[in-house]
Amino acid sequence: MTFDSDRSTPPALTPVQWLICFVAAMGFAFDSYELLMLPLIIRPALADLLGVAPNSLEVNAWVGTMLYVPAVAGGIFGLLGGYLTDLLGRRRVLVWSILLYGFSAMAAGYATSVQWLLIFRCATFVGVCVEFVAAVAWLAEMFPEPKQRERVIGYTQAFGSIGGLMVTGVYFLLVTYADSLPEVLGGHAAWRYTLISGLIPAIPLMIIRPFLPESPTWRAKKLAGTLKRPSFAALFAPEFRRTTIVTTIMMACAYAAAFGAIQQMPRIVPGLEGVAELSQTAQEQTISAVQSFQEIGGLAGRLALAFLAAVIISRRKLLWVFQVPGLILLPIVYILAPTIGLPLAQWGILFIGMATIAQFSFWGNYLPRVYPTHLRGTGESFAANVGGRMIGTMAALVTVQLVAFMPGTTLPVRLSYAAALVGTAAYAIGFAASFWLPEPTQEDLPD
Repeated sequence: MTFDSDRSTPPALTPVQWLICFVAAMGFAFDSYELLMLPLIIRPALADLLGVAPNSLEVNAWVGTMLYVPAVAGGIFGLLGGYLTDLLGRRRVLVWSILLYGFSAMAAGYATSVQWLLIFRCATFVGVCVEFVAAVAWLAEMFPEPKQRERVIGYTQAFGSIGGLMVTGVYFLLVTYADSLPEVLGGHAAWRYTLISGLIPAIPLMIIRPFLPESPTWRAKKLAGTLKRPSFAALFAPEFRRTTIVTTIMMACAYAAAFGAIQQMPRIVPGLEGVAELSQTAQEQTISAVQSFQEIGGLAGRLALAFLAAVIISRRKLLWVFQVPGLILLPIVYILAPTIGLPLAQWGILFIGMATIAQFSFWGNYLPRVYPTHLRGTGESFAANVGGRMIGTMAALVTVQLVAFMPGTTLPVRLSYAAALVGTAAYAIGFAASFWLPEPTQEDLPD
């Protein structure tokens, strides 16, 4: 494995750069907070709105739609948001995206039907998808020194897993103390309080972000009149075609592993031995606890990626550090969890989360280095939204459809086997595609 031997010390961060790091870290944390509440609340929310049991086939039929349709909406508008990020500037797009996902998350808590819940979740997904692309481009251009940029992007993205831990903790508390809170639409449903809480973390970002500086790289080119107009067609020009195609495929695989396997675990846990016999409140508390293992693993993976990104020169070898263990562990955990039970599910999802979530941070470090300024947001959004959101999240639909063809006597057991098949296939395809991943030609960001 090739390591970087240049240990020169990058310049110290200025107060403004520290503030930028703080705001970026909060942004990534709250992005995850908004998105990762859905796997936690989807069973009780659909059960309440449909008037059926949480483990019924009616709920299973809607789960794929609730996971996939918002992701497609986010992908379509996130793609447009990446284009607007290059056209209008990073900061302006960031602010509007935060407003969108904050208020739509709160509105989802007052949904009176599955259809309204779906509409509001689509709006939340749109805001988060746009915010992520704009934030990565903005952050990369605020730190021109290569090693400093790698560490800043890596460590601030690690706060995405902090957001996951936050929402699992909030959900645990709301499940436990829901009856003590004011009624929402005549009840004390913990899933409604969880959705409404999505507005709270967005408030500080709405206040601070408008006062932060625009990307100096983008602004200088804009003022000088040298900023080229972004174009989706340019992503398939000879110099970018291979990068665009391979990164789109690989991001699709990373999201397929997350949506097709990892995000199914909260619906698998209630069927595990020792959990199925618990009360509904105790089951939801157990689901929250298992989710916290996943988020701890994701945090560890993001921190490991942030450290290794500045040490391992080869981007392919950096990615293999996480792809290979995930490819081995995922089928073992999902195939054996129904037999072994809760301990394997907890510790297995920790290490699978570590391997999978680290790959999301990898793309935040990699993509800004392979596209020039006028295509940076557009290129990032194509890989993340067409590959990740539109194609990759389709794995959620595939998993729930495969349930009918899997062995097992209960829905959670069949779901675990379906997730094993889909997640393993996603990892295998992603690993194969990595051999064609282009290595960046320079440490500095391309002009």
